[in-house]
Amino acid sequence: MARKRPGRPSPAGESASIMNMVLYIAKGGPNSVVALANLDAICKEYLQENFRLEIVDVLEYPQRALADGIVVTPSLAKVSPNPSARIAGNLSDRGSVLRALGITAKIP
Repeated sequence: MARKRPGRPSPAGESASIMNMVLYIAKGGPNSVVALANLDAICKEYLQENFRLEIVDVLEYPQRALADGIVVTPSLAKVSPNPSARIAGNLSDRGSVLRALGITAKIP
């Protein structure tokens, strides 16, 4: 069996891996629209191309939301890298979102 080599430390500000997230929304809901816009701005500013985002409309896929333990929309789940995290709401509190995602940056 091949062994994985430990990765070299990344320079400051460079992501070691792709961040995987799932945003649970109620399509067309005002808070869901705002959450998507807020997350889009955060991803463009802090993650550039280093993320994958899956958007799940709980009105179309209610069983998926229940299986994932989602009872409030909008909700954002950071799946990887660890530690995983969840945050509910329209994601307008940028500082809380950045902390949940594990992003350390100065917040204007």
